[in-house]
Amino acid sequence: MTAPALTLYGRKWCHLCDDMLAALEAMRPAWDFSVTVIDVDSDPALEARYDEIVPVLTLGERELCRYRFDVDAVAVVFQSG
Repeated sequence: MTAPALTLYGRKWCHLCDDMLAALEAMRPAWDFSVTVIDVDSDPALEARYDEIVPVLTLGERELCRYRFDVDAVAVVFQSG
């Protein structure tokens, strides 16, 4: 089974983004995954799409959570694998 590839859309100056990434990293011992962090301010289209709703954690096109890390919503990805 391939490890899920998560994407975290956020901003460099966003403390909620830092918190979500830290919560994800704390789960590494229990879950096998990769995470790509994308700064929405680096692309006008992403900035327009995500603007004030960051952080947003996705698996492909599926949004798993926004603003705060939702361990239950993310755990579903690993339990259904």
